[in-house]
Amino acid sequence: MKITGGCDCGHVRYELLDKPMFVNACHCRWCQRETGSAFVINGVIEATNIKLLNNEPVTINTPSESGKGQLISRCPKCQIALWSSYGGSGPCIKFVRIGTLDNPDQFPPNAQIFTASKQPWVTLNPDIPSFEIYYDMNELYPPESLKRREALKGEIEKWRARQD
Repeated sequence: MKITGGCDCGHVRYELLDKPMFVNACHCRWCQRETGSAFVINGVIEATNIKLLNNEPVTINTPSESGKGQLISRCPKCQIALWSSYGGSGPCIKFVRIGTLDNPDQFPPNAQIFTASKQPWVTLNPDIPSFEIYYDMNELYPPESLKRREALKGEIEKWRARQD
């Protein structure tokens, strides 16, 4: 299964070399502000599983609720956000905007997070686990995804050590 995506203008195109480890629909106020929408759908994936097919995105450091910032990678021409990285795992893990995939229907959310701040008119799907804030990854991630995340632990720790 080939998983491709890109920005609106087609300047940046990419391929995911594996399916996302997990997909979140985030209803936090930060995501609402950054997207101008009620929520964002992000696929959590290893940075090494994103292959650029043409042209580099630009990375913009934006504030985040954690205070550690968020690096958002955007097309330099149309400015569409393609993915982001957060302070917890740095550049090792990317949060791919599922809406930038050519076939976003392939990856519905596995969980809905930060629902305490969801827009009141949004109705949550009862078939998708929902959390007022966040969840315990060890309880929700499938075993294969936990293995993939565990494989990144050393790389994430090295990155964190360089930040201190």
